Amino acid sequence: MRRKLALGFLCIMGSTVVAVVAPWPLKLILDYVLLGQPLREYPQFIGPLLHASPLALLAGIASSQVVIALLAGFFGYYELFFSSDIGYRFVYRLRGELFDHLQRLSLSFHNRARTGELLKNLTGDTNVLRDVFAEYALNFVASSLTIASMFVVMFLLNWKLALVVLASFPVLFLILLYVLRKVRKSARRQRAKEGDLAARLGEVLKALPLVQAFGRQSYERRRFESVSEKSLEQSIRTARTEATAGRWMELISAIGTSIVVLFGGLEVLAGRMTPGDLLVFVAYISRAYKPARTMARLSVRFSTAAASAESIGRILAIDPGIQDAPDAIDAAELRSNIVFDNVSFAYDDGKPVLRNVSFAIPAGKRVALVGASGAGKSTIANLMLRLYDPVEGRVLIDGVDIRRLRRDSLLREIGVVLQDSILFGTTIRENIAYGKLDATIEEIEQAARTVHAHDFIARLSAGYDEVIGEGGATLSGGERQRICLARALIRQPSILIMDEPTAAVDADSEALIRHAVQRLQDGKTTLLIAHQAQSVRDADHILVLKDGSIVEQGTHEELASLNGHYRELFRLGEAPSKASAQGLAVAN
Repeated sequence: MRRKLALGFLCIMGSTVVAVVAPWPLKLILDYVLLGQPLREYPQFIGPLLHASPLALLAGIASSQVVIALLAGFFGYYELFFSSDIGYRFVYRLRGELFDHLQRLSLSFHNRARTGELLKNLTGDTNVLRDVFAEYALNFVASSLTIASMFVVMFLLNWKLALVVLASFPVLFLILLYVLRKVRKSARRQRAKEGDLAARLGEVLKALPLVQAFGRQSYERRRFESVSEKSLEQSIRTARTEATAGRWMELISAIGTSIVVLFGGLEVLAGRMTPGDLLVFVAYISRAYKPARTMARLSVRFSTAAASAESIGRILAIDPGIQDAPDAIDAAELRSNIVFDNVSFAYDDGKPVLRNVSFAIPAGKRVALVGASGAGKSTIANLMLRLYDPVEGRVLIDGVDIRRLRRDSLLREIGVVLQDSILFGTTIRENIAYGKLDATIEEIEQAARTVHAHDFIARLSAGYDEVIGEGGATLSGGERQRICLARALIRQPSILIMDEPTAAVDADSEALIRHAVQRLQDGKTTLLIAHQAQSVRDADHILVLKDGSIVEQGTHEELASLNGHYRELFRLGEAPSKASAQGLAVAN
């Protein structure tokens, strides 16, 4: 990176030298060939060339223009190449860091965040910064060096006229600063509107089955157009402000050029400058104002990029929350005795979700959690996965507080099966191997056979290499769930967490999945979030939650014999809500 940055800077220096030298061949032709002016001291090195024939001299100077153009193209090409390379690599690293940071952020953040807005941060905002570094950063440096170099030469030619030119630049930059403040404010508002638009689009696309089922396409189109119109209006305001900066720069450039022509012409008439000197001055003025205009345009782009950088910076500044302790240890060879010791928990709103919950799950036992929506079932599962940490109390595995375990090693020991079958839009092979990335095809097939998935996979045209739709949309609910079971099984977990895997499938698939679940549970400590009485009958122990507390516990027979909350839930048909179908991360 440093080597390419140094090479890029050398190309900038080369471009600057070429830009300074470019008008001099025309000066030589005008002063020393056409007008026969006496040779001054600063171009004495070309003295021997002037004794050549006029035709040869003209040919030589004309050829120098081609050489200058070739050099300008060479340095310009590699300047753009190196700056683009640096910019793209910088943003590649930034995007990777932002993606990693988003994965580390707590579920509390993601439950509040808008997916479309985060996608805008990860793609749109990083692309804006890429353009700044790839196109604008070194151009800004190049323009600054070009202006400085030209002023040095102009002061050597005629310091009085150079001062006249220099006097216009403070006016330029004062106007530029004023416009930039307006552009920065406008760009922030524009960025916010674009974020709203991205969030709205992401929400609608995610809920598209619901939109189509209710025939609300026209309604959503009106809502989308409302948000899009606000974004459009703000974008136009920002563009108008940017255009204002450009018009002011052009006006001041024209005034500066006219002043130079006026005073320079007087200096030529007075014999203090040659016509060639005036030509160089006018060329420099045009070239100096052009970098100045470029700097103004780039400054506007920097202001726009600042809004994107601020948005990314706000995300990167968020504390991930759940992090490994400095002395964390690996979770290896767990016996999987699980204990909740006086655990209390509340989400960001401060409303208690769990209140002094205590229970134990001996190794190899199956424990079911039942309760109405909001009772705290999924929160207990989230705490076991350490997606959150308790506000009070401890979660222990084999007597060790899980906050002392490295989180990645803990998660390797836990298999998760969600009610909502979450799959990726890739091959079935990759979806199953997501539980164990280095799994062989034999292990993948064995896991699929164990959960009764191999037969339907084999009937697919590409078998295990069949690419399924995003979220597994091309498969039935039962097929999706069996792939999820295979994914949990293949990692051979010590602990299994299941969120009613049979709740959203047809009767034919339910029998297969129930049999697969029984095989999956063998020898594993299992926590089952249950919504149906049939699912908990075979559990070794049942915990009944109500308002964040355990109000009853025992076997199915014991609880059914009581006239309590458990019996009320199932006797009245008020099975717990399926709110947790959104996944274990739902804050209930």
